[in-house]
Amino acid sequence: MWNSNQRKPASTGDHSHANDTSLIASGTRIKGDVHFSGALHLDGVIEGSVSADTDSNAVFTLSEQGRVTGEIHVPHAVINGIVKGNIHAGERLELAAQACVEGDVHYRVLEMAAGAQINGRMVHQKESPRQITHQAEEASGVFDDDVVMDSGKA
Repeated sequence: MWNSNQRKPASTGDHSHANDTSLIASGTRIKGDVHFSGALHLDGVIEGSVSADTDSNAVFTLSEQGRVTGEIHVPHAVINGIVKGNIHAGERLELAAQACVEGDVHYRVLEMAAGAQINGRMVHQKESPRQITHQAEEASGVFDDDVVMDSGKA
C-alpha cells in the first residue's frame, strides 16, 4: 500500500484544528470578539477581545502593523504590535521589539526583547492549583483517594 517514500493523504475524518492558521490582513478592522483555535495571525485591527481555549495549543501572533483594543486570553502569544488591554497568556508570552502593551500582562513564561514596552503590571502565573495540589500529594505520599481513620483507641 504505502511505502516509506510515499506520503499518505490527509484523513478526511480528522477534525483537528492544531495546524489551522487564520490571517486577518492589514486594512481589515473587526469590531467584536474573536475566538479561534489553531493559530491566528493579525496584521489588521480587532476592537474586542481575542480568545482561544486555554487547554489548547493555540497561538496568537500580532504583527508590528496589528492592533488589539480589548482583552487577550490565549495559551501562547507573540506580540509585536499595539495592545490596549490586558493580556492573559496561559503558557507562553513573547514580546518582540515593537510590542507596546497598555495593560496588565499575565504570563507563565515570558520572553521580552529589548525595545518592548509594557505600561501596566506584570503578573507571573504559577501552575494551576490543581497541578500544584497533585504534585504536593505525590511528594507527601497522601492522595485524595487515601482514607486515614483514627478510631481514637490506643
